Amino acid sequence: MSASTTGRSQTLRLPGFIDERRSSWFQRGIVLLCGLVMFLDGFDTQAINYMAPAITKEWALSKADMGPIFSAALVGLMVGYLVIAPLSDKFGHKRLVVAGTLLFALSTLASVWVQNPEQLLTLRFVTGIGLGATTPSTIALTAEYSPKRLRASFVLAIYVGFSIGFVVANYAADWLIPGYGWRSVFAVGAALPLLLVVALVAWLPESLSFLIRRGRQAAAYQVFRRIDHSLPVLSDPQIEAGNFTEGKRVKLRQLVSRGQLVGTVLLWIVFALNLAMFYGLQSWVPTILAEHGYSSGTLATASSMTTIGGIAVAFAVGPAMDRLGAFGSLATLYFAGCGFLALMTVALGAPVWVLLIAIFLIGCGVSGGQKSVIALATVFYPVEVRSTGVGWALGIGRVGGILGPLIIGAALGGGWSAQQVFLALVVPSAVCGALVLYLGRSNKAAAR
Repeated sequence: MSASTTGRSQTLRLPGFIDERRSSWFQRGIVLLCGLVMFLDGFDTQAINYMAPAITKEWALSKADMGPIFSAALVGLMVGYLVIAPLSDKFGHKRLVVAGTLLFALSTLASVWVQNPEQLLTLRFVTGIGLGATTPSTIALTAEYSPKRLRASFVLAIYVGFSIGFVVANYAADWLIPGYGWRSVFAVGAALPLLLVVALVAWLPESLSFLIRRGRQAAAYQVFRRIDHSLPVLSDPQIEAGNFTEGKRVKLRQLVSRGQLVGTVLLWIVFALNLAMFYGLQSWVPTILAEHGYSSGTLATASSMTTIGGIAVAFAVGPAMDRLGAFGSLATLYFAGCGFLALMTVALGAPVWVLLIAIFLIGCGVSGGQKSVIALATVFYPVEVRSTGVGWALGIGRVGGILGPLIIGAALGGGWSAQQVFLALVVPSAVCGALVLYLGRSNKAAAR
């Protein structure tokens, strides 16, 4: 980076400007705002599960009737990931985060007054679109404003917010529903993002790369000065931003072009396999434990331990990815997850404390792996295609999330024991580890 003190010109370069400095309070504020968006995403995603018993009772619905309502948000998420998120390259990350947050806030607010399952299904679909639109841009902004040496840690930090939202939704629903009814959870779930929209408009900056692509050098320089207060006031700042200043909207074919095709497809496979394991276990572990005679209290604690394991391991894996290498660290986690899954075959039927430790470790491997592979995507994709790349990876991964519970359910229905299911899950965990190692070697070869 070179700087002029004449007050007329200043040449700054991205990403060097971000990478060469210590992270400022302004940058950490961006991580906090993005983490709050992810927290509300997790809260909304999980809250409907706790509301379901009260909804089915009030409307006299069967469990099968609730299935489409659960799926509506997942379908909306895929639309948001695959169709809406890529628009950030045209309209800017900040606009999409604000618009998406406002959309899921308003649709959640409207859900307070729904009168039948059809209305709720429609609003859950719209809510999913809003959530799917915000997530990739939230991740992209966090990654762009993070120094390279802290990028994985910061991305994992905001995804910890998502997991905390899962846990808080449990306690909020448990407190609100008995006294105020299930609609009160929607009211709280709408009020919080509406308040956050005000903060996002006021304090969340636009993507620097987007501002530079649009020729808004003065606006970009003002953001630079918020990161580094020692920069002088300049009338004609000059900013260079490598090869992403052309201003073209990123399209899918740029993710599967000749240089990116193999890596993108392999990354999609890792996302899909990991989400298949995550949602498969989230769906069936309570049933498996109940069939082995564990109490309802143990089931609730076990469900929380999966999430807690993912949160805990993030504080170790994030720094490891930044300091020791993203690909090797994540591959190690997946391979360790193979052992954790195999341990579950012994833990079933064991004392409760042994079982909970085993489930905590599985959460480290599966839930932690799911968070970490998102951080890996921000390292894998360059800034000019990052939002689209993350959005498509999340969208394709949702296919695995949908199929995972179906496959495990079919295996259990076909006569497989729970022990056999956990052993079988060692295979996709090992495949994820191997694919991530291959991606790492390919990335090094490309760099050379």
